[in-house]
Amino acid sequence: MKVVIRNNSAEGSIWAAHYIAEKINAKAKVTDKPFVIGLCTGSTPIETYAELIRMVKAGEVSFKNVISFNMDEYVGLPESHPESYHSFMHKYLFDQIDEKPENIHILNGNAKDPVAECEAYEKAIVDAGGFDLFLGGVGEDGHIAFNEPFSSLQSRTRVVTLTYDTRVVNARFFDNDFNKVPAQAMTVGVATVLSAKEVVILAFGHKKARAIKDAIEGPMSHYCTLSGLQGHPAGTIVCDELSVGELKVNSYRYFKAVEEAENL
Repeated sequence: MKVVIRNNSAEGSIWAAHYIAEKINAKAKVTDKPFVIGLCTGSTPIETYAELIRMVKAGEVSFKNVISFNMDEYVGLPESHPESYHSFMHKYLFDQIDEKPENIHILNGNAKDPVAECEAYEKAIVDAGGFDLFLGGVGEDGHIAFNEPFSSLQSRTRVVTLTYDTRVVNARFFDNDFNKVPAQAMTVGVATVLSAKEVVILAFGHKKARAIKDAIEGPMSHYCTLSGLQGHPAGTIVCDELSVGELKVNSYRYFKAVEEAENL
């Protein structure tokens, strides 16, 4: 596992955007096969998306040969709802870049057969060639996507019931009304995320400090589903100084030393 530590979320977000663009451009130089990326929602990736938009408009990267799959969507929320992840992605990314509409994939939270929808989504990822890179965030309890604590590390795309804590945290997007937050969601599984060739997780702010400590220094456990990244050959967590506040001093020094050595 690699941990990139920046002074603040703005610096971390820009690092992530440039890293993604570098990977897209690198693949484009050697093959005409599309770059397949997993994408997340929430407040954490907004600055990364903003930098990617700037880079697309500046001609520094193109999404014309990129296929994307979003990690989750609420069940029963209309796609037109301002808090649906369909709306979020179009507002903060898709409507401002050159990705082809047919290459955009987001789970249908209103599918008549939710189980079939999840199975088809998982198959579509495989048919696209699998993820070159998966960009994700992490919840305060260490969950990735909507894989709440005690989700199997072998889980795949499925319907899940959201925990009380997750609904409370997300209530800020629903007029601070817990009851307006959908009780279920569709989500890619932990194993779906970890099947990517590379995984990049964004974690900013002091509220993520406990999750980062558990994921990096704790055991690999379904209690903290992000900890599954410990077994990945190319997993990176991009943090700011606040989110690494609970790491041991020697852990912090190790990751800073590794990056310093790589940049010599």
